[in-house]
Amino acid sequence: MYPALNGTLVAGRTPWPEFAFLAQRTRFPGVDVNIVKAMEHGLGATRDLLKRLKLKPAVVALPLEFRKDQVTFDADFAKLEPAAQFAAALGCPRMTTWILPSSELPKAEQRKIYLERFKKCAGVLMRSHIRLGLENVSPVHLRKRFAHEFIWRTDEMLEFARECGPNVGLLLDSWHWHHAGGTTKDILSAGKQYVVHVQLADAPDLAPEKIMDNERLMPGEGVADLVGFLRALKKIGYQDGISPEVFGRGLKDMPPEEGAKLGLSATMAVMRKAGVA
Repeated sequence: MYPALNGTLVAGRTPWPEFAFLAQRTRFPGVDVNIVKAMEHGLGATRDLLKRLKLKPAVVALPLEFRKDQVTFDADFAKLEPAAQFAAALGCPRMTTWILPSSELPKAEQRKIYLERFKKCAGVLMRSHIRLGLENVSPVHLRKRFAHEFIWRTDEMLEFARECGPNVGLLLDSWHWHHAGGTTKDILSAGKQYVVHVQLADAPDLAPEKIMDNERLMPGEGVADLVGFLRALKKIGYQDGISPEVFGRGLKDMPPEEGAKLGLSATMAVMRKAGVA
């Protein structure tokens, strides 16, 4: 396992490719790659940049809109094949996205739509040997955002991911795992095959109805069982990126380099405590 710089640590203020230089300056071994901007930069240039900076490309985001109507999804779908080929050539066979835990449509209806769309995505990604990670989002205020509750537990998202295709699994985020009442059994049940990528953040000791998704703590600052979380990942043989994804925490008021260094030091401290670094 290795830490990778995530854009939340700099409050989204450092564009690609400067973001990669920041990761190298702050001694991150890996970096989350902005695939849209990296593709504009070019495959050769991006590959050379990461090699020169000695950075591992940890993950890229699913580059299409699947949450809106079918027309939008169909129009965006053409972006997936070239993005998959680019990620594969970059040596980053991991693509992820998140799914809101509530919807305007009844759960069964929304689930059917998403299942069809992700199966279609999985088929394209399979040709480039890319795995897709789906993230369950768990805070109560987002579960109530729309009329109908949708998937928000880690175990249920894993079940859904398995239906989408053999190359579909979890974007496992400790923040959402914690607020969904997750245990290490969820991680052990998923196994290495179904954990595509990992994000790390800690949680304050607040009642569920007071938790806001955009106010997280650095790893080690809260009450989430991050040591158990990381040890379970070690037990299943997970060896890829750990991206500290910390919204809020005053990061927008810090210089980007300071936020990145804070995220790395906090992540490394928890990893060492768990015996995975």
